[in-house]
Amino acid sequence: MTAPHLPQIRLYQNWLRDTRGLSFDTYDALWQWSVTDLAAFWQSIWDYFEIESPTPHHAVLTNPTMPGAQWFTGAQVNYARQVFRHVAPASAAGLPAVLSHGERSLKSGSPARELSWPELQRQVASLALHLRAQGVQPGDRVAAYLPNIPEAMVAFLATVSIGGVWSLCAPDMGTSAVLDRFKQIAPTVLIAIDSVTYGGRDIDRRDVLGELRAGLPSLRHVIVHSPSDEADAIDLIAGGAGFTWATSRNDAETAAFDPLWLPFDHPLWIVYSSGTTGLPKPIVHGHGGTLIVALALKVLHNDIGCSYAPNSFGERYHWYSSTGWVMWNAQLSGLLNGTTCCIFDGNPGGTKEQPDWTTLWRFAAQLGVTFFGAGAAFFANCMKAGVDLSGCGDLSHIRALGTTGSPLAAEVQQWGTAQFNRIRLKAYASSVSPEPVEGLRQAQPEREKEADQDESLPTQEGPRDWLSQTAGAAAPSGGREPHAVGERGGDIWWCNISGGTDFAGAFIGGNRELPLVPGEMQCRLLGCAVEAWNESGQPVHGEVGELVCTQPLPSMPLYFWGDTGNARLISSYFDMYPGVWRHGDWLKVTASGSCIIYGRSDATINRHGLRMGTSELYSAIEALPEVLDSMVVDLEYLGRDSYMPLFVVLRDGVVLDAAMKASLNNAIKTALSPRFVPNDIFQVAEIPRTLSGKKQELPIKKLLLGQPIEKVVNRDAMANPACLDWYVAFAARRAAGQAGA
Repeated sequence: MTAPHLPQIRLYQNWLRDTRGLSFDTYDALWQWSVTDLAAFWQSIWDYFEIESPTPHHAVLTNPTMPGAQWFTGAQVNYARQVFRHVAPASAAGLPAVLSHGERSLKSGSPARELSWPELQRQVASLALHLRAQGVQPGDRVAAYLPNIPEAMVAFLATVSIGGVWSLCAPDMGTSAVLDRFKQIAPTVLIAIDSVTYGGRDIDRRDVLGELRAGLPSLRHVIVHSPSDEADAIDLIAGGAGFTWATSRNDAETAAFDPLWLPFDHPLWIVYSSGTTGLPKPIVHGHGGTLIVALALKVLHNDIGCSYAPNSFGERYHWYSSTGWVMWNAQLSGLLNGTTCCIFDGNPGGTKEQPDWTTLWRFAAQLGVTFFGAGAAFFANCMKAGVDLSGCGDLSHIRALGTTGSPLAAEVQQWGTAQFNRIRLKAYASSVSPEPVEGLRQAQPEREKEADQDESLPTQEGPRDWLSQTAGAAAPSGGREPHAVGERGGDIWWCNISGGTDFAGAFIGGNRELPLVPGEMQCRLLGCAVEAWNESGQPVHGEVGELVCTQPLPSMPLYFWGDTGNARLISSYFDMYPGVWRHGDWLKVTASGSCIIYGRSDATINRHGLRMGTSELYSAIEALPEVLDSMVVDLEYLGRDSYMPLFVVLRDGVVLDAAMKASLNNAIKTALSPRFVPNDIFQVAEIPRTLSGKKQELPIKKLLLGQPIEKVVNRDAMANPACLDWYVAFAARRAAGQAGA
């Protein structure tokens, strides 16, 4: 028996019809309502997900300006409370909260580590009481230096349950990069790991731990997690505590622990801008805004259902991320709706000596992942490596693929779709029953069995149905809902999204009921008044323009930590168009309402009066089998003629000779225009990338325009800082050549 998986956005629209009397003939009509009547839309999300508050809110939205909008004034919430609403029903259904693997456990064939919902709640309560005993008060900052392991989720929920403000850095970041972030927020507690495993290597972090403690005079307490010997690690930190000990309490007080009710806009966490230039911007988001936007995005648009709900029973959600990327926060938010989260800590591409892009797919096969997300670069790497997914185990459980981080090339999406078509065909043809999925109860609830056998599947199944365990309404006369992308029998559904750390959400994303075109994102998200604006500040359709958001969102930053008068906040988003959020991406909204992101608007190419984002050029040249990676920068500046060098990483044994250069130029001419042929092409060992995998176009552009390397890039915030030496030398040679001209 399989869950019916009716589109979550259809269930929401049925609920709107039945409870509000609102019906919309098209998604565009629904979207228009959501961005013109913001109060009604966000109230509907509050009601649909039955968000709880002991006190009523006086208004959904007051002072509807940016920055400064105030949401749900008078309401009280807590992120952890919303998570713990699911403990009893999810546990009764026999479903885990978190399933996890690291590199070694996956390679050894060991079962995934399982954290049940009651155990998650108990550990959170134990750690929260420990933090409170150390004097942590609402508003105090708790900093964490942890990888993508269940302990990070527990530490986060414990911190925010008592009103502490969470901030996290990944252990692959160096000491100076971490201190650049944490020193700005003066944390009182540090929760850190003493060693990590990545790419097959054990990396000792005890020295970094000592340096962090010495560099953060505000610290009053340190908690150490050690995968090997916690007692030995604690000895290095006088007055510290072990994570295992701090989460081991199991008594009447832990059983009675209740997360605090907090104002809707109480600070939840502090996340950081990419940190490529200057000090990173410490961005503060609130409990309520983050919670309500995450539910709308994760459920309605990403179509990730509650794991114990009959419509999505057994849902397992994975989005690969390090803790240095906001997608860690996005993965965590699955718990808000009672979804089992599947997390992997390690290198998705194997080791440097033995690259293996099947790692995550084997992980997904073992755990029975149903929604599989990763950065667009991951899928491109799998295609380039010639991965055959049919050899990675049983992936037939996967019903949706998610991407973000950079635009997904059409050919990569087509590759993935073809791979899953073969997997589905094989699964359909096979008469062998699938292997039991680890930790998933095979028996389905009686209600789901009836629904799966009934041709008229339920169409009203809002969250109240599974939270209050009431029966769902039958479908109206007419039977099944319209066919949805990703439903059994169709192509796999790709949920391509674009958003940002800045507002802990997405502006553009998916809708299972809309057409799916490779290279495009299906729609602007509900509640997101997104437009493409030209240089005159006018909205355009069918043309590339600046991505702006003209109305506030609940998850937009409350403020930047320590930002007097919101000066940095305003300069980051509102300088170009006062009162309108400028996101810094090139966007085209098509006639059908789908969207195409062309790359960062501050790394644009302007050749002979024609503007273009860099992603189109990458799509053209990276389609060549000889090209592994590439980067282009346009050095037009203050009226100078455009000079556009192209940097390429080629396969082993391939040389950038005249024939290869001609092949690259011809690819650009054919796909784009002769105007976008680069002035020069250079073969390089690596393309500089951030820790989240983004190409460092703007820093390299600034370097080549004459700015010193230390002013334009933070090496500790990079995935491959050693490669910068080549670019620095190249910039010096170019500067010397210009001086001698």
